[in-house]
Amino acid sequence: MQEINTMIRPPVAAAPAATAGATATASGTGFASALEGVLGTSASTGVGAAATGGAASETAVVAGARKYIGVPYVWGGTDPARGLDCSGLVQRVYADLGVSLPRVSRDQAKAGTAVPSLDQARPGDLVAFGSPVHHIGIYIGDGKMIHAPQAGENVRVQDVYETPTAIRRILPSGTASASAASLASVSGASVPSGGAYASLFSTATARHGLPQGLLAAVAKAESNFNPSAVSHAGARGLMQLMPATAAGLGVDPMNPAQAVDGAARLLKSHLSTFDSVPLALAAYNAGPGAVRRYDGIPPYAETQNYVRKIMGMLGGTP
Repeated sequence: MQEINTMIRPPVAAAPAATAGATATASGTGFASALEGVLGTSASTGVGAAATGGAASETAVVAGARKYIGVPYVWGGTDPARGLDCSGLVQRVYADLGVSLPRVSRDQAKAGTAVPSLDQARPGDLVAFGSPVHHIGIYIGDGKMIHAPQAGENVRVQDVYETPTAIRRILPSGTASASAASLASVSGASVPSGGAYASLFSTATARHGLPQGLLAAVAKAESNFNPSAVSHAGARGLMQLMPATAAGLGVDPMNPAQAVDGAARLLKSHLSTFDSVPLALAAYNAGPGAVRRYDGIPPYAETQNYVRKIMGMLGGTP
C-alpha cells in the first residue's frame, strides 16, 4: 500500500459546479459527486475502477452490483440495457471485474468455495436458494443482498429472506479492502469526538475497517455535525450525501445512522480503489472520476482545502 503522502497541487480555478462540491456550512464543504461517486465508475466505460487489471475486491463487487439497481427483471436476460435475470445479474457483475462465472444459477451455486453459514458470509459472496437452486443473488453484508427478484420487478437491495441453500465465495482471500497498515497510518488524535454521533462513528469505523477518526473528521468538515444541513448544491445531512449518491447507497441522508454507514461504505470503496486516505477524501469530495483524471488530488481549490483540512484533523500530511 502506498504511504499517505500524495502531494497537493497548486490551487487553480474552482471546478465547474457539476464537479466541485458545494459548501453546506461555514465550516464544511458539500459532497459533489453524483452516482459516479457511489459506483467508482467511469461514465464512458461503466466499469469500476477497482476492477482495473481484473482485480476484484469485496467493495468492487458490491459497487458493481449496485450500478445495476433499477434494471428490470427479464427472464434469460444478460444485457442490462434490456434486462437481467438473477443469474444474468451475477454473471454480469463478476464479468465486469474480469471474473468468469457460469450462466445459470444452479452452476453458479457450485462455483468458488463453500461458506458454511450466513454469519460467515462476506460481501460479494453468492447466496443461492432452493433445491434444486432456482434463484441467486449477491450478498452485500448486514443480512442484505442485491438480486433480480422476478418478472415485473427491478434489480434491488433486499433482506436475505430465507436461509440460503448454498453460499459460495468467488473472491480469493486477501481481497477484502485496503491493508491494516495503511489504515493505521493516520492517528486521529486531533479529530473531534463527534458528540452525540460518536457511537455511530465508532460502530461504522469498526464495521467497515476505516481509520480511527476518519468518519468524525469528514462529518466535521461536511456539516459541522449538523444532521439537518442542506447545501446549495443539494447535498444533505450529517455526511452531506447528494440524493443520487444516497439512493445508490440505499440510505436516507437525513437519518444520521444511515448516513454514517453509507458514508463509511463509500469511503471504504474509495480507499480500496486508491490505496490512499487523501485520494479517498478527494474522491468523496470531487468524485473518483476527477481523481483518476488528474492522477491525484484534483487541482480544485475547494477539494485541496477539503483534503488538507481533514488530514490536518487526522494528524497526517496530504
